[in-house]
Amino acid sequence: MSDNAAGPLSTLRRIARSRPAPPEERCDMCATPLGGGHPHVVDLETRQLMCACRACYLLFTDAGAHLRYRAVPDRHLSFPGPVVDERAWDELQIPVGLAFLFHNSAQERMVAFYPGPGGATESELDLPAWERIVAEHPVLATLQPDVEALLVRRGADAYLVPIDACYELVGRLRTLWRGFDGGREAHEAVAVFFGALRERSRPAGDARPAGDARPAGGGEGTG
Repeated sequence: MSDNAAGPLSTLRRIARSRPAPPEERCDMCATPLGGGHPHVVDLETRQLMCACRACYLLFTDAGAHLRYRAVPDRHLSFPGPVVDERAWDELQIPVGLAFLFHNSAQERMVAFYPGPGGATESELDLPAWERIVAEHPVLATLQPDVEALLVRRGADAYLVPIDACYELVGRLRTLWRGFDGGREAHEAVAVFFGALRERSRPAGDARPAGDARPAGGGEGTG
């Protein structure tokens, strides 16, 4: 190798060695270092997701406790066909073909959000239409407020998922969104995301109430 070639390479190596390592992710409550698959809790006042260590997470798993924070469970359920048919979709007044619905305890009602280039946008929700959907799919009555959601694609599959999964998808689409409808990369990301949900979920007919905690070391982190 010539001296001219060695010079730039050695410079790049020095830059790589001197570049600071990415900051270690820590629990937002106690600052304990976290692994890649950590759970989350929801701050009910700010509506923010917080990364949590196992010990802090377990403090907020009692769904009946009146606390500011609530642990996000790890229940993934699939449905055999479209949960929201075309008529119901129009009644719910969701303007796009992808949305997630959950019970907001602060507002004491169901709310719907859909992804876009600016993040998650709230849409008005027709409550009688939602009540008819629950009557047809009673497992939806077990949705835990604030921490579980129904994630749906128009005319396609639907899943009961942890709320952090919805915000993970929203964040991913925000970085990929192009044009009016998101563009090819965003659509491919949605297909991949729903494919992973399909493999991870169990049938809604086998459903039981969400457990008090994720399995040890389980749960996908969203950062």
